[in-house]
This record gives sequence, C-alpha cells and structure tokens, in this order.
Amino acid sequence: MFVVELFIPLEKPDGTAVPVNVFERIKTELTERFGGVTAHLQSPAEGAWKPEAEDVVHDRIAIFEVMVEDVDTAWWRDYRHRLEVELDQHRILARLHQVTVL
Repeated sequence: MFVVELFIPLEKPDGTAVPVNVFERIKTELTERFGGVTAHLQSPAEGAWKPEAEDVVHDRIAIFEVMVEDVDTAWWRDYRHRLEVELDQHRILARLHQVTVL
C-alpha cells in the first residue's frame, strides 16, 4: 500500500484565502477516484522554506492523504499541476510513502 499526501496552501500568493469550496471539491474528487481521503483541515499545519538567497517563506496548509494499492504517477502529476495553476502556486508538494497496514 501507498499513501499519497498533498499539501495545499490555505492562501494564494497574494494573501487571499483559498475558497472553502475548493477544499470540499478536492475531498470529493479524491473520494470518488480512490474511495476515500483523509483531509486535515481543522488545525492547519504550518510550512516554512527558504528559496535560495531569499527570506524564509511561511504558509498555512491543509493536508490531504489518500491510500492506494497502485500509484498512477502521471495522474498525480497532472492533478498536482492543475491545482498549482488553479491556486497560482509555483509548486504544490505531493509526497508518496510506501506503508504497511497493520
């Protein structure tokens, strides 16, 4: 089994909030395609990174997790890219972990 995690910012680069319906749509899309999703929305995580020779950037994020048996990396790359365009993001982090279900 694998877990795919998507780290979705709560704000766009200009500081405007990502509309709540976007998060609801993502939950629906992932549930319909994969049969379920875990969305960490109530207590947003905080991220920080430092682009080369720039100040540290901070953001608040929601995390979506999907468990899958097989990974269609092309689909995930396309989905991540569509979200990046929609949310005006340079990059949305998507991670893949192999897991053992106990």
